[in-house]
Amino acid sequence: MAERSFHHEIQSLRLGAGETFRGEGILAVTKALLQSGVSYVGGYQGAPVSHLMDVLVDAEDLLSELGIHIEACTNEAAAAAMLGASIAYPIRGAVTWKSVVGTNVASDALSNLASPGVIGGAMIIIGEDYGDGASVIQERSHAFAMKSSIWLLDPRPHLPAIVHMVEKGFELSEASHSPVMLDLRIKACHVTGEFETKDNRAAAFSRNAPLGKPAAFDYAKLSHPPSTFAHEIAKVTERMPAAQAFIREHKLNEWFAGDLADIGIVVQGGLYNSLMRALMRLDLADALGNTRIPIYCLNVTYPLVPEEVTAFCASKRAVLMVEEGTPDYIEQALGQILRKADLQTKLFGKDCLPQAGEYTSDVMVEGLAAFVEQAVPQGFDAGPARKIADALKHHRQTAAALLDAELPGRQPGFCTGCPERPVFSALKLAQKDVGPTHVSADIGCHSFGTLPPFSMGNSILGFGMSLASAAAVGPNLGRRPISVMGDGGFWHNGSITGVAGTLFNRGDGILVIMQNGYTSATGQQFMPSTIAEGRRAETPMNIEATLKVMGVKWLKTVRSYSVGTMKGVIKDAMTTTEKGLKVIIADGECQLARQRRVKSEDAAKVKAGERVIRVRYGVDDEVCSGDHSCIRLSGCPSLTIKPNPDPLRDDPVAAVINSCVGCGLCGEVAHAAVLCPSFWRAEVVQNPSRFDLWLDGWRNRLRGWLQAEAVS
Repeated sequence: MAERSFHHEIQSLRLGAGETFRGEGILAVTKALLQSGVSYVGGYQGAPVSHLMDVLVDAEDLLSELGIHIEACTNEAAAAAMLGASIAYPIRGAVTWKSVVGTNVASDALSNLASPGVIGGAMIIIGEDYGDGASVIQERSHAFAMKSSIWLLDPRPHLPAIVHMVEKGFELSEASHSPVMLDLRIKACHVTGEFETKDNRAAAFSRNAPLGKPAAFDYAKLSHPPSTFAHEIAKVTERMPAAQAFIREHKLNEWFAGDLADIGIVVQGGLYNSLMRALMRLDLADALGNTRIPIYCLNVTYPLVPEEVTAFCASKRAVLMVEEGTPDYIEQALGQILRKADLQTKLFGKDCLPQAGEYTSDVMVEGLAAFVEQAVPQGFDAGPARKIADALKHHRQTAAALLDAELPGRQPGFCTGCPERPVFSALKLAQKDVGPTHVSADIGCHSFGTLPPFSMGNSILGFGMSLASAAAVGPNLGRRPISVMGDGGFWHNGSITGVAGTLFNRGDGILVIMQNGYTSATGQQFMPSTIAEGRRAETPMNIEATLKVMGVKWLKTVRSYSVGTMKGVIKDAMTTTEKGLKVIIADGECQLARQRRVKSEDAAKVKAGERVIRVRYGVDDEVCSGDHSCIRLSGCPSLTIKPNPDPLRDDPVAAVINSCVGCGLCGEVAHAAVLCPSFWRAEVVQNPSRFDLWLDGWRNRLRGWLQAEAVS
């Protein structure tokens, strides 16, 4: 299951030779994998590459025809370990995950994969989530490529270029016996375009055409001493030269000529489109891709090819390195290559562009203007470029000055009706009674609990790591910490690093597991404990049963929306004299997944003439006191304020808007917090029965009689 339907995309994966594919970058990568003759694909979902696994899972019939084995891996380490099949066998494989956090998880397996090397093409497709739109820590995958001798591809965001790099990436891997990383930034994943397709290619060896016998034992292919000593030497003396030769011979990096030939720009492939946009704004390029400044586009950012670098820089007085993020790995490498070649080309980079942060078009405009001013290309007046850059900066400052105050931040938050919001409401209420404690947060939708109105969570240290990160807090705090973890984080690694570790060390903490049934933050993918139509019957895993088998004694499951009950259970866990780990499972299906299912089911029932009930909530204006405690304890986007209709009262009253999904949280919070009884609940009945019509008639008569009495 995924956040959206991929029916159309699956059909486009069947396009043959000479046809035209139209779509997004990540879907083009999926088609390129099928054209490359892969035998297996695996991965762990994460933006911006979730679509790749979602599409392939939905395209099970097509994969069966091609004999491709696919695994929805439990974490990134499992995905990386899959590539071990390519160490001993001539079969191509690809895995995918979100970087850099996913690469952190997979790093152990990656090191052990890169040491012996591969004979079948091995590709790691990573979603480089870097920049202002990112949802993770600001690090790059470049360091992993360098430390493990994994070649890093960073194709420019152009569908034919991306597809070409996927196909050539497998060849590069096999030619150099090394795994490769395909680095896809958010813009590359979602850029749209078209390319001419090829026929899908079934691998020579696959589940439809098995190898037949295992490879002969070869100790040299194990990442174990003394083999590892030979591997390290082979990386430098054999594999890297082979990779550099392949990159050079197949022209994987691109050169774009310009008339200002005494200067140049070296750019990471993924930044090429942003660079061209900035050059256009400075009148140094046009919309057709013609540039006045020569560009050396690094579709392979590691390893660099010294011969190409020196050939590009030899005739130039100055070169600008456009490298996003820090440290400046590529700029340092360029400087070393130029120095060893004894070239006097002046190298610019982080002195013109910011040391860290995303290189947007605006950022690049300023950096390029500074570069041409200092480089002073022959026959070129840098004055107009500086005026354009200054004018853009002035426009931004003027726009900011027109505002009386800064625009309020639009922070992310829980979806309307999210089953995790009421848990934080209960946690907030419980701490009012028993006192505050340390709350250890985790990766996932529930991390929004760190934002207003809850503002809970003293640390986030990794997916499924919340319980482990609280291990040293409790003994030093003097009271039980509370750790919050999702069911996705539990299966990812929380069951081992958190639960098993706490039980082994006799920890005395509280773990709240948000059991919403899906890996929700990345698109509602299935997980081992998903209970829904389409769940595989062979994996009926259950978190509660797993915890009991592991040895958890204090274990309670509570309906997420029952705020009062949840509040009481949390207070019990905080105050009980019983030692040991206490686990509370907050059970409530992801509202997005539920709404998609229920809306479809209800539409079918209405069409068939069946009775359908929708629940709505509201606030009685005359009863509402206007203190807005309900909003402070709920935070639901459907709960807002409106002017008070009573002319004698100034305070605005609470109101429920049309986006309400009828989860009942507002009423639950009002009851649990002993707030005003201003919330009402109504049922909207479609295709009412005779009894519904009769009951409605009697209710109308009763209301009419009561209103008449009130008037008299």
